Amino acid sequence: MTEKVHGAEHTEVATALNNLARLYREWGRYGKAEPLYQRAVAIRKKALGPDHPDVGTALNNLALLYQEQGRYAEAERLYKRALAIHERASGPDHLSVAALLDNLAGLLQTEGRYTDAELLHKRALAIREIALGPNHLLVAVSLNNLAQLVRSEGRDDEAERFLRRSLAILERVRGPDHPDVGTALNNLALLYQEQGRYAEAERLYKRALAISEKTLG
Repeated sequence: MTEKVHGAEHTEVATALNNLARLYREWGRYGKAEPLYQRAVAIRKKALGPDHPDVGTALNNLALLYQEQGRYAEAERLYKRALAIHERASGPDHLSVAALLDNLAGLLQTEGRYTDAELLHKRALAIREIALGPNHLLVAVSLNNLAQLVRSEGRDDEAERFLRRSLAILERVRGPDHPDVGTALNNLALLYQEQGRYAEAERLYKRALAISEKTLG
């Protein structure tokens, strides 16, 4: 219908293609998703120019697909192109830049490139703290990302600090009985269990369980 109304090269068609591709990606039907993402990129480039933020978003979506397929070099190249577009269009401290930094950092972490990933996660955290304040939910996301990274390197003290701060934000913003708080409690409990701090871990696990039972039945 969109193609009939607007023509095959309209940006609304690119949006529809992206939505269908995302569905296929979530199903794991990567062979069907890839050509749709690629067509969405091509349409937006032609209609908006190669440096438009919507082109960067389309490149990011294709990169996510490649990352899930283990095509890391291709994914990294697209993430970096998307990041450059958004930095140029919106400035280096825009929230869209923070989201792309997180995605690229997640890829680098998967490859074991922890130092580079940490720098990107910390830059994303700084952008969000300045733009949104220190107690925003996206700041909690950044803190959790950093916690998981340093935990994988055995830097438990730093991981605990990040996780506790993330938990405090979630409790303040979401309330003490929100499922996101339960997830954060579980993450911190896992760290305590790995450290042999079993009594503390048990207390947090029980609280996370109580939240799940209350909210989910």
